[in-house]
Amino acid sequence: MAGVKQARDDAVGILTLDEPASLNAMTPDLLGALANGVAEMTADAEVRALILTGAGRGFCSGQNLKAAGALGEDLAAGVTRFYWPAFRALRECRVPVVVAVNGVAAGGGFSLAMAGDIILAARSANFIQVFSRIGLVPDLGSTWLLPRLIGRQRALELMLLNEPLTAERAQEIGLVRQVVEDAKLMAEALALARRLAQGPTRALVATRTLLEESEHTSYEAQFRREIELQATIRQSADAIEGRKAFVEKRKAKFTGR
Repeated sequence: MAGVKQARDDAVGILTLDEPASLNAMTPDLLGALANGVAEMTADAEVRALILTGAGRGFCSGQNLKAAGALGEDLAAGVTRFYWPAFRALRECRVPVVVAVNGVAAGGGFSLAMAGDIILAARSANFIQVFSRIGLVPDLGSTWLLPRLIGRQRALELMLLNEPLTAERAQEIGLVRQVVEDAKLMAEALALARRLAQGPTRALVATRTLLEESEHTSYEAQFRREIELQATIRQSADAIEGRKAFVEKRKAKFTGR
């Protein structure tokens, strides 16, 4: 697939942005390939976790300005048509998504990293909003995602001052789970993805859904929503296996069903 490489490691699907010459800068073709890649890999019921990473020296350097014209004169319509499907595919993915950030994640690349569920960062990684440096506002979901991950004050600081965020600082403020040596990034991402792939997939993804819904509702409404979803999930094969394993004092063997 042009722009995105696909690979498998047992139950883990791996998607690699593969335009290293531009530090995997975003184009309609690249984001379209990513959306298709998520759909193709998760169409296989045996895939129970995904990893998203970038080839070469960077994760994603943001918008490829040379390709901006392909979005058309109506910028909002172009971005919604060409870019939103990839972001939606990650946010609504039927399996957990681990993002392995190598090198720079700038502008829209920063937004793309946040669209996954858990971020790991190579020690060389750095995150920068960059938008106000060129007289623009943050986009591609950044103003929704970043304050929910690190809080309003820190999000504004990054967006207004455009100071690069090192991998270590990103871990300190809760943006990334772990910082690892560059050579070990994919090994650690695979270890985490394999762990998630062994879990009760439906329950893990439903948990993500509940967290996102909680941002827009009251405590009482969310209290009820949790129980409603619980009533459905508890009928799944994994939930039945989980309760049985607990009673039998053994480790549960989840199948993702």
